[in-house]
Amino acid sequence: MNLRETINQDVKDAMKAKDTKKRDALRLLTSAFKQIEVDERKELSDDDVIKIILSQVKKRNDSATQYKDAGRDDLLQIELDEIAFYEAYLPKQLSDEELTDALKSIITQVGATTLKDMGKIMGVASKELNGKADGKRINECIKTLLV
Repeated sequence: MNLRETINQDVKDAMKAKDTKKRDALRLLTSAFKQIEVDERKELSDDDVIKIILSQVKKRNDSATQYKDAGRDDLLQIELDEIAFYEAYLPKQLSDEELTDALKSIITQVGATTLKDMGKIMGVASKELNGKADGKRINECIKTLLV
């Protein structure tokens, strides 16, 4: 069973369990999948699904930050709940130590020595660490390694 089918099954399970929060969050996710399929006229692979989930998590994090700044704890909690539901479908995130080790390997592989080589490193890192680490974390870690 691919990731998309798993999410569809979880929507059905949430409906049976009358878990409206999970059902609604996963329905938003499936509608994002359908939108991409219609717009790009293609069948989504698991990698595509992961990219969509990551973008949805990023959107929810941005919204959560705005709600927190505005003092809207009720809306903040909704966003945090949705993030928790979505992260269950993402690959296990790398720890800081694992990320550092992976990036050291990539830096050696591409022969980078200064921050000017950031583009080369990010290109390789984004492919190898897809879904396992956020781009912002990768960027910050590279900066600390190359300084």
